[in-house]
Amino acid sequence: MLKRAMQAARCARLAGALVIVLGVAAAATRAEARPAAVRGAPGTLLDAQPLPNAPDGATAYRVLYRSTGLRGEPIAVSGAIIVPAGPVPPSGRPIVAWAHPTTGVVDKCAPSLARVLYRSIQGLQEMLARGYIVAATDYPGLGTPGVHPYLVGPSEGRAVLDSVRAARQLAGPGAATNAFAVWGHSQGGHAALFTGLLARAYAPDLTLVGVAAAAPATELATLMMADLDTSGGKNLTAMTLWSWSQVYGAPMTKVVVPAALPVIDELANDCIETILDVLERRGPSKALDRSFLSVDDLADREPWRALLARNTPGPLPPRIPVFLAQGAADTLVLPRVTQDYREQLCRAGSRVEYDLVPGVGHLSIAREAAPAALDWIGDRFAGAPAPSNCGAQ
Repeated sequence: MLKRAMQAARCARLAGALVIVLGVAAAATRAEARPAAVRGAPGTLLDAQPLPNAPDGATAYRVLYRSTGLRGEPIAVSGAIIVPAGPVPPSGRPIVAWAHPTTGVVDKCAPSLARVLYRSIQGLQEMLARGYIVAATDYPGLGTPGVHPYLVGPSEGRAVLDSVRAARQLAGPGAATNAFAVWGHSQGGHAALFTGLLARAYAPDLTLVGVAAAAPATELATLMMADLDTSGGKNLTAMTLWSWSQVYGAPMTKVVVPAALPVIDELANDCIETILDVLERRGPSKALDRSFLSVDDLADREPWRALLARNTPGPLPPRIPVFLAQGAADTLVLPRVTQDYREQLCRAGSRVEYDLVPGVGHLSIAREAAPAALDWIGDRFAGAPAPSNCGAQ
């Protein structure tokens, strides 16, 4: 299934190493995804193939599972699931859902296909050492045909929740609890927050113990306009416009000058795996000066105004504790924007642990914050009262 979704698996088949689990027919796994082929309830595991070189004796799989599209239709989403070594505890293993930062907006940019998969999951070795199963979705349209709904909150949140369901199926009966936490960075922080907003209604079979997010994208209208003087900010805005023009039919030509359209197409078709990819994108990004937009503010023009509002996360239900990490030197997700979101959470009654890390920028905040985030997650799994520094500076 999904020839493009499983590029690495094709190499494995040539080597004779293809393994299909759960009785999925090999012919079906080699076919392109069709709606009729996406069977079962949301979270149903459709395919799993072993991945090499998992750290610390763990077992890793590239997976395909059923999720829900923007119009409620069944879709296939890919990702990776990493299961720690050692005996399963009597109560089963908890699950941490990793929500990845921006890697691109086309199917070849799936983290599960990347050579740096394990290194890109911040805190992976510590999570495995603690006995957690790690479910790492690619999100729709990354690793599967179609356009990735970039920074589309419901799409991301459903994909995260269904990755947890798929991980429970892969682990087998009794091997995984229904308790999970979500941990994400940047776009993944945005996904983590929407996971919290959707969890009870979309996945009542799961128990979300906490949401941890590093430099999450929150107030999208503010972030996109404030970031246009930076290379990363131009990339963020360009990829959002490109994706939304296709998934929502929002006409990009109404807000972008014609000369910028080929550059946006170029950026949209490149992936971001490593810092080298970030540096390579600076060339095309320089061609997008602030005037590549034909409007002063995207929030002044419909349908962009409504779409930005729809995909800006509001406060989470107060029952869900939240860990927020923010680099003080971040020029992409501005500290004041994350601080404003923290204050929204606090006013709504959430228990929020907020960690502002001096001298740390956007690319490294998840790595720097991972030890604190995983300690916090461990306490949530243990049932400890959630800390809060609401009201502190």
